[in-house]
Amino acid sequence: MPLIQISQTPGLTAEQKRATIAAVTAAYAEATGKNASSVWVTITEVPREHWGVGGEPLG
Repeated sequence: MPLIQISQTPGLTAEQKRATIAAVTAAYAEATGKNASSVWVTITEVPREHWGVGGEPLG
């Protein structure tokens, strides 16, 4: 059972999350030949102050 994890800053609407989960699931199923019903996707919202890029915090 594949698990795809997405970490991002907060801000997506519920509809955007639904669309993202559907699109990622479909892309993975197409690319791997796996049944889409076996693909799990999680979206974890991480506050900006918990991210760093290039040695600098985002928040």
